[in-house]
Amino acid sequence: MYNVHTCPVPTSLKNEIGEFLGRMSMSKLPIQPLSELQKLGVLLGIGLGVFMSTLDVGIINVTLPTLVKSLHTIFPEAEWAVLSYTLVSSSFVLLVTRWGDMWGKKFLYLGGLVLFTLSSLLCGFAPDINWLIGFRALQGLGSVFLSGLGLAIITEVFPTSQRGRSVGIIGSVVSLGVALGPSVGGLLLGLAGWRSVFLVNVPLGIFASFIVAKLVPPSTIAVGKQLFDPLGASLALITLGSFALGMTQGQRYGFTSLSTLLLLAIAIFGLVSFILTEIRLEQPLLELHLFRNQHLSRNLFSNFLVYIVLSGILLVTPFFLERVKHYPIVEVGILLAVQSIISGLIAPISGTLSDRYGSQLIGLVGLGLMIIGCLAISTFGTQVTEWSYILPFSIFGLGFGLFRSPNDSTIMGAVPRERLGIASGLLSLSRTCGVTVGISVIGAIFATLSNSVANSQDIAVAPPEAIIAGFQGTFRLCAIFLSGAALALVGKDSSLEK
Repeated sequence: MYNVHTCPVPTSLKNEIGEFLGRMSMSKLPIQPLSELQKLGVLLGIGLGVFMSTLDVGIINVTLPTLVKSLHTIFPEAEWAVLSYTLVSSSFVLLVTRWGDMWGKKFLYLGGLVLFTLSSLLCGFAPDINWLIGFRALQGLGSVFLSGLGLAIITEVFPTSQRGRSVGIIGSVVSLGVALGPSVGGLLLGLAGWRSVFLVNVPLGIFASFIVAKLVPPSTIAVGKQLFDPLGASLALITLGSFALGMTQGQRYGFTSLSTLLLLAIAIFGLVSFILTEIRLEQPLLELHLFRNQHLSRNLFSNFLVYIVLSGILLVTPFFLERVKHYPIVEVGILLAVQSIISGLIAPISGTLSDRYGSQLIGLVGLGLMIIGCLAISTFGTQVTEWSYILPFSIFGLGFGLFRSPNDSTIMGAVPRERLGIASGLLSLSRTCGVTVGISVIGAIFATLSNSVANSQDIAVAPPEAIIAGFQGTFRLCAIFLSGAALALVGKDSSLEK
């Protein structure tokens, strides 16, 4: 019998075959055009995953008092059920999105969706607070894949002419998730107890997993062998984790406490080490040359400033509504949702407008409306009614809806297709860092302005006139932040293609 192993194969042919198989294993055919029905299915599957990940950021907050009682714990320990989710989702974003560019976004997104669904089930059956904190960290890891890769998949699937609208729809999903989180959490808590807050994700996750598996096409992967950067990934994890935890410690114990200063020093050292490491590597975790693209760097910076403002507004507005206007909690929740609902409704429209008129123009109009809204809100006093509250916040929400979709679309369009994952990760990171900085910085400014009028060190006992002074000054400062975001967009090289 003929033995194939005795047949000599030239070494050069072996090398050519090996290189060919290597290229084939790391490349995908271009994504074929989908029908409009298939595109709707992709939006539904990806949108559900993104919605769950954003909903769970705020849905647990209203359950904390119940968790303290039901799980026989104390409030600072129960807060770690929130912090563990946030810390993990912030720390792993660059790592996960780089994996998406290397190994395929659909596969990883689907894995994250399954992990998120399974961990939600485990959270719902957690026997004590320690298990719940651990399961929430696992849920946060799943959410990284959803929030980090979802927008990249949408950008890949939809052509450039439809990118603004599709990105706008995902923006609407995020806004609605943020707006509905506390309301849905309170409703489920009242109807079925705290465990239902997590278990509601299970049927949604199973349905979304089926849609993604069936309808989302395979992702684009760069041709050629790609190497993973373990040192860069470790430094990014240390830097982002230390920064998020340091800012959290600063809010609790002050920014002059030893633990806060130590964590922030580790974050600074980690960042410098990360940059020096990435410069030297041929295939780094984050290709720093991407920031030479003015569209990417300027719009990321604008996004960072906008989310500083958004987080600050959500932090200080409840003080005004509860301590000055004395509205009941239910009404406060409804009023806080106004801007998110308006921005969610307008985001798909702004995406369509940006496809037609260009991202820069629509984004600047949005920032202008946000500045007008902040200046109008900065005049609030004891005479404000519900309707006089809703109008300026609606203007602000309209502006944010006009800004977000074009800005996200510009960032995703500023990188090659094989780097959409890392672009989506940078976008998610700019949001997360903006929120983290905004809560600390805007919160400290609000407290300082209020305490300067009340001659007190405790904002919790400040009189209404002190709250009003802090509230008004904070919103004027927010208008300055937004002006900086607008200036970033009108820089020398910020002209965009329609």
